[in-house]
Amino acid sequence: MCKETFLRLPEEKRRRFLEAAWGEFTRVKFAEVSINRIVRQAGVPRGSFYQYFADKEDLFVYLLRTAQARFLEKFYLAVEAAHGDLFQAQMDCYDRLQDRQTQEPLMKCGMQLLRINATGAELQNVSLWQPEAVLMGDMQKRMDLRRFVRRDADFVQQVVTLTLLALGAALTASLGHPECAAEHRRRLAQQMEIIRRGAERPEAACKGGAV
Repeated sequence: MCKETFLRLPEEKRRRFLEAAWGEFTRVKFAEVSINRIVRQAGVPRGSFYQYFADKEDLFVYLLRTAQARFLEKFYLAVEAAHGDLFQAQMDCYDRLQDRQTQEPLMKCGMQLLRINATGAELQNVSLWQPEAVLMGDMQKRMDLRRFVRRDADFVQQVVTLTLLALGAALTASLGHPECAAEHRRRLAQQMEIIRRGAERPEAACKGGAV
């Protein structure tokens, strides 16, 4: 992750550096990313890069985490829009992330970065979804826990983790093969239904939203 020096940069200089970094990382695969091109585009000395980040992998992870944080914000809103239905919210997130026309710039960059590196080894070492972070703050208050067979934090966290892992796998697969996005969505819907049936009370599952 970034060093304290980077966080202390003037906002304009930090913005310019990140624009250059996103531009490079969304243009070529990780192995082809050039620190020289980033610093040249950002207008900073090469030595400054190492005052901000340990190496390009460190920057790669930082960019992913930034996009992830924005995804979680949108995920929380999706849960609210689905009236607390976690499973419907995951499907809504898949649809929105597939729609390039309505994606905001940060999410577009994040998806492009993942798309370019979908088959690379770099993502193997990065936990993209960090499910344990999803219930931080008021997340549990956004979910309709009355539907669940259990409401303790550990059980709810396990359910959220399973749904996020399924969503992450579907998105990764669709990034590698966008022509099969509809099929990956169908499979994701099946997985959501399987998890729903194991997590919700029978009467709640019967009233579950269509995915």
